[in-house]
Amino acid sequence: MFIMNARAFLERENDGQTELVLQTRNKPNEPKTLELPGGRMELYEPVLDALRREVMEETGLTVTEVLGESNRIDTESISPQFAVECVQPFCAYQTIHGPFDSIGLYFLCRTEGELLASGDEAKGAAWVPVAEIRRMMERDPLQFSNVDRARLMYYLRHRGLEGKE
Repeated sequence: MFIMNARAFLERENDGQTELVLQTRNKPNEPKTLELPGGRMELYEPVLDALRREVMEETGLTVTEVLGESNRIDTESISPQFAVECVQPFCAYQTIHGPFDSIGLYFLCRTEGELLASGDEAKGAAWVPVAEIRRMMERDPLQFSNVDRARLMYYLRHRGLEGKE
């Protein structure tokens, strides 16, 4: 099985701290792990449309800004029968071992609205300080979903927070 995902680092500044949205994965017959919002893209669904849809379905938040979105290019006006979209993600991943192969694109986003208590296959969405996420990763990285663990490590390194107390 092959899966393509659009996923989000939903960031905000609050009281001088950067926070991200974390939620609990709530799928039947799957472990309850912490994860970042996002999920599967539909066939031929534009990446940023999928990102906005997944964030809304899972968290209730509206994506208002995607870092790099202004660089988006598509060829729909040139050839509507075969259009291609190019976007600039924050990072990308591919599973290199596991029960299925997946590739995903992660985007840094700003949002507006109120968090849902429970969304599509997710619950307990909350704004968590990045410093606390780093401590959580150090204490027990397995509490995070298999898909998000490496991306959180990448994010923390990018933000200069890897291994700092």
